[in-house]
Amino acid sequence: MNAIEVTGLRKSYGQVHAVRGIDLSIATGEIFALLGPNGAGKTTTVEILEGFRRRDSGDVRVLGFDPHNEGRAGREWRNRIGIVLQSTSDSGDLTVFETIDHFSGYYSNPRNVEEVINSVGLDEKASSLIRKLSGGQRRRLDVALGIIGNPELLFLDEPTTGFDPEARRSFWALIEKLRGNGTTILLTTHYLDEAEALADRVGVINNGQIIEISTPAELGGRSTAQALVTWRDGDAMKSEATDNPTSLVKKLTAQFDGEIPELTVTRPSLEDIYLTMIGISRE
Repeated sequence: MNAIEVTGLRKSYGQVHAVRGIDLSIATGEIFALLGPNGAGKTTTVEILEGFRRRDSGDVRVLGFDPHNEGRAGREWRNRIGIVLQSTSDSGDLTVFETIDHFSGYYSNPRNVEEVINSVGLDEKASSLIRKLSGGQRRRLDVALGIIGNPELLFLDEPTTGFDPEARRSFWALIEKLRGNGTTILLTTHYLDEAEALADRVGVINNGQIIEISTPAELGGRSTAQALVTWRDGDAMKSEATDNPTSLVKKLTAQFDGEIPELTVTRPSLEDIYLTMIGISRE
């Protein structure tokens, strides 16, 4: 059984059609990144899956339950998911340890509090008050609260906002470890390198519709896109787009009788492909 199954999902706010007929399946144990610009319908979709917002129509199953059928889902279902929201507000007069320990009491099979604190890199802040944490440290606490319940399914909404590069890399390692333990993860992020590093598949949503779902390497025809070969020829830089960069490099090698000045060979990055798909030019 897939962790998430969505068919024909629709949601409107008055005359604004935020989600317009989305179909989506996420396999158990998969890391899936949902990408899209602000206003694309990404947040509405995720909030429907989390049970925070009601849909207008369509079929939704999350861990086998309809998130909006409170009679069947309810506490049993909530016990199996973890959520890291974009922003939260907890009591600033509790310490990090007290906060995580308190939240662990809501779950039937929580993880060890000290283990969770260590996994998000808050060891030295365990006894600090929340109101004294920096923005990045506060975000790490959000992640800790999302995973303390040992969830089968984890929703991560812009989880590394405010993280420095080292903290982001540590967080990525944590996510890989969770996936290794069988946790399904739905990630929304504006960091394309994060999606590429973590996601098994990515989906691009724009104007309330899913444009494409694929692996990061193959999204938008990326794996077969033309390569751009650039080199210096005297005082000028030259470049050529080609389907066969190896042949072009061989030709240039013969032309320059060896080393090609300032040679680079690049293919479109995931960010290049994504921006093209949502209609934004780098120019």
